[in-house]
Amino acid sequence: MVFSFFKKPQEKMVAKPAAAPRPRAEDAAAPPEEKTAAVPPSGAGAAPQPDLDTPLDFSDFEFSESPPDFHVEADVDPIDADVEQAAVLYANAQDDAVRVLLEDAVRVHNFGPGERLWMMLFDLYRLTGQKAAFEALEIDYARAFEKSPPTWRDRSRTTAAAKPAPVPGSVLFAGELTGDNDAGFDAAMQALEKSPRLRLDLSRVATIDAAGCNRLLALLQKARKTKREVELLGRDNLGALLGPCVETGRAESPDCWLLLLELHQLQGRQDAFEELAVDFAVTFEVSPPSWEAQRVAAAEAPPAFAEAPASDAAAPEAYALQGEIKAARFTDLPAFADAHDLVVVDCAGITRIDFVSAGVLLNVLTTVRRSGKQIVFRHPNQLVAELFGVVGLKAVAEIIPAKH
Repeated sequence: MVFSFFKKPQEKMVAKPAAAPRPRAEDAAAPPEEKTAAVPPSGAGAAPQPDLDTPLDFSDFEFSESPPDFHVEADVDPIDADVEQAAVLYANAQDDAVRVLLEDAVRVHNFGPGERLWMMLFDLYRLTGQKAAFEALEIDYARAFEKSPPTWRDRSRTTAAAKPAPVPGSVLFAGELTGDNDAGFDAAMQALEKSPRLRLDLSRVATIDAAGCNRLLALLQKARKTKREVELLGRDNLGALLGPCVETGRAESPDCWLLLLELHQLQGRQDAFEELAVDFAVTFEVSPPSWEAQRVAAAEAPPAFAEAPASDAAAPEAYALQGEIKAARFTDLPAFADAHDLVVVDCAGITRIDFVSAGVLLNVLTTVRRSGKQIVFRHPNQLVAELFGVVGLKAVAEIIPAKH
């Protein structure tokens, strides 16, 4: 038997490894055991693992000097989002856009917190004179909320006639109401020359004399001649000081009598006016001033859209805002706030206030609030009230919207 010593040995069958993603070019030279270790776990989507023993080369990588523009958005309540957008659009006088937004919103948010949007739409219809749309909304509201809807009040006529009303200047009368108080009267006269409307606060006056009454009467007469308006605050305090100066039969200090008659006129106290006028005629043997009903009407007329309940007749004096307010600075508001422990801002007469003015109002009242004063915004319409919330006024003041 012949044996071949050159016969090829029989090859052994070796099991092939499981299929793996194709290695990168730099991994091709790695030893078999390293490549086996780099095989990712099962799954088609598994990414190849980096070779930790190979140094990383960043020579061709360009670093940005600014961070990536990542945006992380917090959850926003859709009702709040619609309310804020509508309030800002209305402040910018985009009434058509406000109507479209609110009419779409009330179809979606027809329950619970969504009622805020309905109130805004009701007020928009009132302010723009859309009675038919208002009445249709009333039916939908009653069906959605199962309660009586607001009632129609046409505010469009007053809105159309309203011009941007000048914010009245306010002056806290400094010192006493005496003839030698040049500083107090000069400040009041300068304020009157700068503003067609002036609030003169006499609530802190503790002493008066005839010469001081004469100077105040002269200021009021000048205002009437120049067709300017002076609103006296603290009239009850002033009347109490004038009472002892007035005595029937004692012909002294006629200016004190005339100033008290003026107070009765402004406050609409006709019976008291006529009784004092008779005593004045008897005491000084001259004709007294005549009662002027039209002056009472002008002095006591409520602001536009004022719908305060009867209980508000005894409400504290308020800093009143009216009409469409644009680019206002409210420079007189700090003086008014300084004279009142409770700062009431009457918003019943506001039809619209722009975003910038609302921001200025926040800045002014933030300083007032830091002094410990309580601040109340009384009876803004729903569109204005929501704008106050957008700019942050709720953080410094209580906001009481107008009743619907």
